[in-house]
Amino acid sequence: MSDFKTISSIVLQEKLEAGENLHLIDVREDYEVAYGKIPGAMHIPMNTIPEQLQHLDKEKEYIIICAAGVRSEMVCRYMHENGFKVVNMEGGMYSWEGELSVD
Repeated sequence: MSDFKTISSIVLQEKLEAGENLHLIDVREDYEVAYGKIPGAMHIPMNTIPEQLQHLDKEKEYIIICAAGVRSEMVCRYMHENGFKVVNMEGGMYSWEGELSVD
């Protein structure tokens, strides 16, 4: 049993389509995000998370996204241990069937 919640890509897509105000963080590398990310997601590469925590709000809940769900789970664990509310998107972008944005 993990210390944080998980969400499926399908449920996440439904929440976004319903207009819910969600805080998404994509922790993939630059070259991965270049192919597209979930619209509205912040891009913070996994290896920069420790130095970026100071810019994040512990009162908000963050949904963490990677390619397959493994790196995002590690980031969730780290952020949770540092007092953040986090949710891991299961299956990562490989499971995402919704719209993509390219910045």
